[in-house]
Amino acid sequence: MADATTPTDPMPRNFSEVDPLDFACRPAHLLGKQWALVTARMPDAQPLPAHGRINTMTAAWGGLCWMWERPVAMCMVRPERYTKAFIDAAECFSLCFLPKEYRKTLAYLGTTSGRDEDKIARSGLTLVDETGIAPWFAQSEVVMVCRKSYVQPMESACFTEREILEQHYSGGAGLHDIYYGRIERLLVRDA
Repeated sequence: MADATTPTDPMPRNFSEVDPLDFACRPAHLLGKQWALVTARMPDAQPLPAHGRINTMTAAWGGLCWMWERPVAMCMVRPERYTKAFIDAAECFSLCFLPKEYRKTLAYLGTTSGRDEDKIARSGLTLVDETGIAPWFAQSEVVMVCRKSYVQPMESACFTEREILEQHYSGGAGLHDIYYGRIERLLVRDA
């Protein structure tokens, strides 16, 4: 049996590739209410992390837009998150949106660190890695494979609504880095 962080599964047949310009969704709902798994692979040139080359985390903050004459997805990652090192080292990352029956799994993947255990294996989710660059999960309803285009650390001086800083970043929590990724591939589960 293959280790969960060494995927061997081919791309499931029940997905269709969609042009990002034709993808109809409610982005605030998709990210803010449905949440996403942000997943990246540590390149082979890097030392092997304790629990495998692939790591994921749950994200609820981000956006979808048209920028630099291309479709772009944004996600926010705090500097203390273990997954950040994977995203930083990788050229690509995926955003996976799962059905609501996976809410507990998303909560687990968002509160458990891959530093401490192989949380992907314990989650019961199936990795798909047909490109070897940006793994994603077969249980997803929507998958966005993104090529990292730009990373910007947030700065406290740039907040014009100071209450956001007090509400979300008090108590020593690090300010997020914003990752902008060109959506290279958008897959939607067939109905």
